[in-house]
Amino acid sequence: MGAGDFSGAPGESAACSSCGTTGLEPGFIEDSGEGSRGYARWIAGPLQRGVFGGARRMGKQRWQVEAFRCPACGHLDLYAHKPV
Repeated sequence: MGAGDFSGAPGESAACSSCGTTGLEPGFIEDSGEGSRGYARWIAGPLQRGVFGGARRMGKQRWQVEAFRCPACGHLDLYAHKPV
């Protein structure tokens, strides 16, 4: 399965990975930092800091993080399947 082949959201039938409840609520993790795009991104590999202390991201693929919240226990399941 390639990066673009993932169907996306786990859907209403997906079960919480913590308690097994179905009907996960879709959402996203907000990134409201200066210059942000408003949503969190996942980058492969360990965190490496640059000269000024920020994360070194140059040349690394970024993936949009989508979140699904369990209505019963509040657990979040996170998925990173869409490159940005």
